[in-house]
Amino acid sequence: MLRAWAGWSEGTPAPLSWSAEDCRLVWNKGEPLLSMVQPQLANADLESTLGPALDALGATGVVPEALRSFAELWDASSITLRDLFPAPGRLGAGWLPERTRLTVESLGFLAVAALRPVLTRYFAVARAHFEPGFWGRGVCPFCGAPPGFADLPEDGQRRLTCHACGGAWVFSRTRCPLCGSLDLSQQIRLVPEGLAEDGYAITACKSCGGYLKELDRRVRWNAGSALVEDWGSPHFDLVARRAGYWRPVPVLVTAAD
Repeated sequence: MLRAWAGWSEGTPAPLSWSAEDCRLVWNKGEPLLSMVQPQLANADLESTLGPALDALGATGVVPEALRSFAELWDASSITLRDLFPAPGRLGAGWLPERTRLTVESLGFLAVAALRPVLTRYFAVARAHFEPGFWGRGVCPFCGAPPGFADLPEDGQRRLTCHACGGAWVFSRTRCPLCGSLDLSQQIRLVPEGLAEDGYAITACKSCGGYLKELDRRVRWNAGSALVEDWGSPHFDLVARRAGYWRPVPVLVTAAD
């Protein structure tokens, strides 16, 4: 899948050409850019990224009939790129699980596979217009997806990262990014017994039951990108899931549940 993203056509889609003022007007209303303007692509343009994602889900044991149902609906254009766009608390339209018989987690994984190369290019110009003070929500200011990972860079501020478009934004360390709770007694750090690794943590919220993995780059200065670190640490996801917590943006090990 990473190879498919790397080979994505540089001409598709054309980057959003909004000015800094246009973007700030939307952000000041507390709305992500994708809620106002969306890229248009044919289904055939996305098959190179969705194909490997469907194969990966199949290899983990996802029901073949459900994968086949998704593929047939996609080929018939009954499902389009727009149906995979972020929605409150998830990725993808609410009717997809019933129609395809895929879980919300599997559909979220497919959404990331399709959206990442498209939205990374689409928001390439708009990203330069973004400044931390414009945004205080726990969803991506560009596409509206829930956060997929959290970083602590040199300045110690928490940066949430988006797997759907590659965006990043600063967010309070004393607030749950998934439900907004400020009750510190409900926010915990899970330490996997026998799996502790310097710089890595699981931050979870008892109020909403959600979790994110977090990487302190002051300790792990040579770590990879947020997506690579997240996908490369499934053992932490298993610990969080066994403790009863969920994540809004799935990785392969949770998408197969």
